Amino acid sequence: MSPSLADIDWQRPWLAHWREQGLQLQASPDWLAAINEVASARGLTNARGLPLRFVAQDSLPPDTGYEAFIHEHGQVPTRDNLHDFFNGLAWLRFPQIKRTLNALQAAEIQRRLAMPSAGGSRGRQRDAATLFDENAALFICSDPVLIEALRAHDWPVVLQQRAGDFGRCCELELFGHALIEKLVHPYKAITAHAWVMAVEPSWFALGEAERRTEIDRRLAMQLQAGFTSADFTPLPVLGVPNWWPDQDAAFYADTSVFRAKRIRYAS
Repeated sequence: MSPSLADIDWQRPWLAHWREQGLQLQASPDWLAAINEVASARGLTNARGLPLRFVAQDSLPPDTGYEAFIHEHGQVPTRDNLHDFFNGLAWLRFPQIKRTLNALQAAEIQRRLAMPSAGGSRGRQRDAATLFDENAALFICSDPVLIEALRAHDWPVVLQQRAGDFGRCCELELFGHALIEKLVHPYKAITAHAWVMAVEPSWFALGEAERRTEIDRRLAMQLQAGFTSADFTPLPVLGVPNWWPDQDAAFYADTSVFRAKRIRYAS
C-alpha cells in the first residue's frame, strides 16, 4: 500500500459515500490492478465506447494531452498517489459524469487545435470541465429557499439555521478528486465549487445505490448541454453541519472563510 493512502481516515463524514469501495481498493496489494478488475466487471467505457482501463503514467506519450489520450484510447494514465487514487474512485462511482467531462474536454482540445488564433488558450468549456472534475461538490437539494440561500452565500441560513435539514431535504456529496485529496489533511478554508442539483422531496427516501445511479445519469445529461465556471458557487466544505468539530458561532463568523457574496456593479 502506498504510504500516502495510509493517511486516509475513512471515518471522516465526507467520505461516507466513498468508504466501502475505497477500503476494498486500499486493502489490495496492487490497487491499480484491483481498480481495473472492478472497471472490467462493470463494463465501464469511455465516451467512444472503448473499455476503460487504468494504466501506468508512463503509458502517456509526452506529446499527447491527458484528456485526449483517455478519449482516444480508453486508458487513464495513473500514478501511485492520492490524487490519482481518488480519480479512479470517481470513475467507479460516477462513470457517466466522468466520461461526459472527458468527452467535453477532448472536444474542446480538438476545437482549439483547429483554431490557429487560439494560441495556448484552453477555452471556457475546458476550464469549467476541469473545475468540475477536480473540485466540484454536489449540493443536492429539494428546497428552493436553501438553494437560493447557498447562491447568495447566506451561510447562517444554509449551515446554521437549517443545519437539521441536511440529510432530510439537502445533502452535499463530494466529486472532485483534488478536493477529496485536500481533505485527507483537512483545514478550515478548503472550499469546493458547488454544483446545485435540484431534486424532488421524495429523493431523500431513495436508497444510496439508487441515488448514486440517478446522480450519475442526471448530471451527465446536464453537463452534455455545456456549462461555464459561472454555474458554480463556492462552499466551504467543513462548514457542512457535523463535518467538523466546534462549529460554534465563532467558527462561522470567520469571514476569511465564510465570505459574503461579491456585489457586481454594471459598468
